[in-house]
Amino acid sequence: MSSDPWETLRAATRARVGLGRAGDGLSTAENLRLAAAHAQARDAVHTPLDTDLVLAALGERAGPVVRSQVADRTEYLQRPDLGRRLASDHGLASGEYDLAVVVADGLSATAVHEHAGGLVDALLPRVEGWAVAPVVVAEQARVALGDVIAAALGASLVLVLIGERPGMSAPDSLGAYLTFAPRPGRVDSERNCVSNIRPPDGLTYEAAAEVLAALLTESFRRQLSGVDLKDTGAALPSAAG
Repeated sequence: MSSDPWETLRAATRARVGLGRAGDGLSTAENLRLAAAHAQARDAVHTPLDTDLVLAALGERAGPVVRSQVADRTEYLQRPDLGRRLASDHGLASGEYDLAVVVADGLSATAVHEHAGGLVDALLPRVEGWAVAPVVVAEQARVALGDVIAAALGASLVLVLIGERPGMSAPDSLGAYLTFAPRPGRVDSERNCVSNIRPPDGLTYEAAAEVLAALLTESFRRQLSGVDLKDTGAALPSAAG
């Protein structure tokens, strides 16, 4: 049996517990681990989106690359409002789509590079038969930019796959936000979110896709999203139901 009483708890969580101390502070080893985690989080925020990598992962499902009105990463961090506005030269054409999927860098391009393609692979077969627009890739984007993109495409629903704010134990977490009847001016209470998509330490692609497909199907059926649409697990109708 281990002499460390914290070992069982550490094995069950990514949180930092029972770090111990050296004198009045943390040990050198723990300080170095914290510094490395902080550096990973900063790198995730500042790493530029590799659109070629994302487009290659999306394959034939890939659509256009668009950008917000943000000029650079510094402005992105200082002006969230500009990250919600679409650049005027977007070139998006309106159609008749049930669903628009937007892959956006957000606050962690690292998460998008590692997980967006896998999640799209798992999700789209679960909405087979839907009219899905080619997947749009958005640079320097906030969540609400997806509403503007979907409105330009003429989509009834939008699903934004975006890099979440990095934490000290999760620099690569992908979030998925869905909104019914997307348009400029939608607020956070009108969206649903599935968070922490980052296998093997968070949700797997299959698990996230199952929840998202159920939410999308119920959102389309009930013509709403947000606080009035709850994820109740097994009680939520499946996409095949």
